[in-house]
Amino acid sequence: MFDLLIINGKIIDGTSNPWFYGDIAVKDGKIIQVGFIKEKKAKRIIDVSGLFVCPGFIDIHSHSDLEPMANYRCESKVRQGVTTEVVGNCGDSAAPVFGQAYEDQKKATEEYELKLTWQIVAQYLDALQNSKPSINYAMLIGHGTIRKSVMGYDNRKPTADELEKMKELVKQAMEEGAFGISTGLLYPPGSFADVEEIIELCKVVAKYGGYYATHMRSEGDWLEQSVAETIEIGKQANISVQISHHKAFGKQNYGKVEKTLRMIEQARKNGIDVTCDVYPYTATSTSLASILPSWVHEGGKEKMLERLKNNEIRRKIAEQIDPVQRRISGYENLYISYVSSDKNKWCEGKSVQQIAHQLNKEPIDVVLDLIIEEKAHVGMIRFAMDEEDVKKVISSPYSMIGSDGSALAPYGILSKGHPHPRNYGTFPRVLARYVRELEVISLEEAIRKMTSFPAQRLGLSDRGLIKPNMAADIVVFDFDKVKDTATHEEPKRYPEGIEYVIVNGVITVEKGEHTDARVGKVLRKNSN
Repeated sequence: MFDLLIINGKIIDGTSNPWFYGDIAVKDGKIIQVGFIKEKKAKRIIDVSGLFVCPGFIDIHSHSDLEPMANYRCESKVRQGVTTEVVGNCGDSAAPVFGQAYEDQKKATEEYELKLTWQIVAQYLDALQNSKPSINYAMLIGHGTIRKSVMGYDNRKPTADELEKMKELVKQAMEEGAFGISTGLLYPPGSFADVEEIIELCKVVAKYGGYYATHMRSEGDWLEQSVAETIEIGKQANISVQISHHKAFGKQNYGKVEKTLRMIEQARKNGIDVTCDVYPYTATSTSLASILPSWVHEGGKEKMLERLKNNEIRRKIAEQIDPVQRRISGYENLYISYVSSDKNKWCEGKSVQQIAHQLNKEPIDVVLDLIIEEKAHVGMIRFAMDEEDVKKVISSPYSMIGSDGSALAPYGILSKGHPHPRNYGTFPRVLARYVRELEVISLEEAIRKMTSFPAQRLGLSDRGLIKPNMAADIVVFDFDKVKDTATHEEPKRYPEGIEYVIVNGVITVEKGEHTDARVGKVLRKNSN
């Protein structure tokens, strides 16, 4: 007898082949049979007539490093149909943490009312598994975290000894189950690293079959140069490359993705495995402090805040970034997504222009004052992308879908702030807007970008497809009704039309509601 039998579904298997009618039998967390199943005997039978059935979505670019420990239900992701998240992106991971990285991570865990009980990757993955999350997790190691562990926030080349220590940390992390390494070359201390340093670390990762994911140095004025640098790293380190949240940022750069997508295609013709991910929105989201020039961050947060409080240095910073921000999107398109103090809570969800008007300040002073008052713990959302570019990247055969968000909830500790709607709506939005409404890609191709393609990038051989012997991560959705309901005005809203989400053979979302199941697994490379 089967544990679960899904009958009469329109099956999209994840390969991009056309859908077909069939049944899916599940036992012991695995898919046992697919197609017409004569023996309709199971502990639970679900008739999904009229609905589509596909593999669980794999969020290739996520930032839920601590969130599943704070709330095991992983609400905003699993309700989208996400059954696996990849954390440790943009150069920032929860492990390994030593020195300055340990101190930074300790503060981060305290913000979630957690205790830092790990230093190395193996310990972090054990802690994550012990939290019994509702979905699966895979991790990348952050280059910025590695660098902080060895060099702090020093803006210089590593010594031979320091580079060797970083390589040892990378080697150990890969042996303990990491799937690759990520960089955040816009953020300190990753922004202080040169190409040679990254290549050396990527060579270590390549020996274990891992891949290199990068938030590039520029997604705006220097976009093409950054793509070229990324491709060169892939070539020199002989490593597969993932360009994170590929976009052209700033009005003056709209249309550049046409050239960068051709660069990716040419690199592939030259034998370099380059792919990218994309989220279906025209607004970005990150720390407000990232607006500051790289040199301001040298030495760490306290040094940065000292510089901002020095009137002469502050004037220099303002002169450097004010014209850039006005050119990119203007302050009317720059919104505050979260603050940590009660004093400035009223700023959440408002544009810097609105705040400046209310306070009778210059917008640039609002930005710098908020960074000081919030001790850099302040987030922003910036509308600075073109919808036509988003459509071009989504339609590329080399792109997959990643939220660039976290597993949040509209209640409890994960409900803070005014987050980007991508945390709640990314995957249903692709299906509703870019498949059903705009017809940018086919339904089967969209599912491939969410399932088998990211599984291939990770090297997961047992997920991402509907076929026998695969892990039973499955989504059932109503294509006519599926849609994201999270907006920039009301971002904490679950999607509609995701009827069932099955994780490792257990129903975790039923008729759109969480069942409180918590059978997610921490995936370790080469041991799955």
